[in-house]
Amino acid sequence: MGGCLPSKPNPEDNGSASSSTNRFMLYARALSITWGDTPEYWTWVQQKEEASGTIVELAKLKSVCWLEVHGKFDTRKLSAGILYQVFFLIMLEESSQGWEVPINVRFVLPGGKRQQHKVNLNEKSRESWLEILVGEFVASKKDVGEMKISLYEYGGMWKTGLVIQGVVIKPKN
Repeated sequence: MGGCLPSKPNPEDNGSASSSTNRFMLYARALSITWGDTPEYWTWVQQKEEASGTIVELAKLKSVCWLEVHGKFDTRKLSAGILYQVFFLIMLEESSQGWEVPINVRFVLPGGKRQQHKVNLNEKSRESWLEILVGEFVASKKDVGEMKISLYEYGGMWKTGLVIQGVVIKPKN
């Protein structure tokens, strides 16, 4: 299943984006993954989400030396004045390799404001879901439109064993 869905909608608001309790998920199929449809580099597996019971597709990295993942999200779905956090939801398999070089994560808001930093995945735990913080921002009625979210590393080192569920956008509190 691709697309952007409220992953835990408030039953009283019918899943609308107006509730500050909503979190949104851009599932892996909704992301642009370089060579994502090339079976030599990536495979796609189905998994049932524990919280919702929804069947989602996960992107599992076999091996690449050029890691590039991009997503887009319409900030009009968010509630103005709320502080949101943006995460990549990933897992490193026990046998994962090539993560000695930190990855870059970034988001760019519709008006051009950006946050970017490096994350050392080599120090992260294996075989458990990790929320990799991309950044935080306050949703605004003035700065609306398409937000771009990225995870990338172009250093040339071959990497294996990354599993991507998607991007999470949720209120901080």
